[in-house]
Amino acid sequence: MVQNPNIIVGDFTFYNDFEDPTAFEKKNVLYHYPINKDKLIIGKFCSIACGAKFILNSANHTLHSCSTYPFPIFFEEWDQTLKPTEAWDNKGDIVIGNDVWIGYEAVIMPGVHIGDGAIVGTRAVVTKDVPPYGIVGGVPARIIKYRFDDPTIQMLRKIKWWDWDIQKLKTNLSVIRKMDLQRLKELV
Repeated sequence: MVQNPNIIVGDFTFYNDFEDPTAFEKKNVLYHYPINKDKLIIGKFCSIACGAKFILNSANHTLHSCSTYPFPIFFEEWDQTLKPTEAWDNKGDIVIGNDVWIGYEAVIMPGVHIGDGAIVGTRAVVTKDVPPYGIVGGVPARIIKYRFDDPTIQMLRKIKWWDWDIQKLKTNLSVIRKMDLQRLKELV
């Protein structure tokens, strides 16, 4: 359903919407203007709840000027040498790892990277990077806890089950779902 080449969505990722999930690009990816060339990159096997928003760089007015007014957007009126992309601070692409769950009406701000296996709580506003397997919530989002202990996180990051071929996934789905650590180690 995603047509914009600057929105990259991994296999098996889904978005749930109570109205029209086909409007994801229009309703959920905001301030994503072609002139900026920023990207929204979403990994494989992600679950994105209704109302989640991804705010791209063009939403940010510059903080490095005496004024936050976006003079460069109206460059024809003010100064022909201004570039529209100088109207905002470019914080980079939004990158969502694999197997990430983004809760209802969560907001992901420009330049944020969310690590593999992370969970973003309902209505959280994510302004900073989220580490792999971290669970964040609140405004601004803060780490609540981690899904697993550090050795388990390191093992899962090494295994990268989301990169397995379909047949290996199907054959070992119960191992993944039951978190059979011994069997997962053997599959690497």
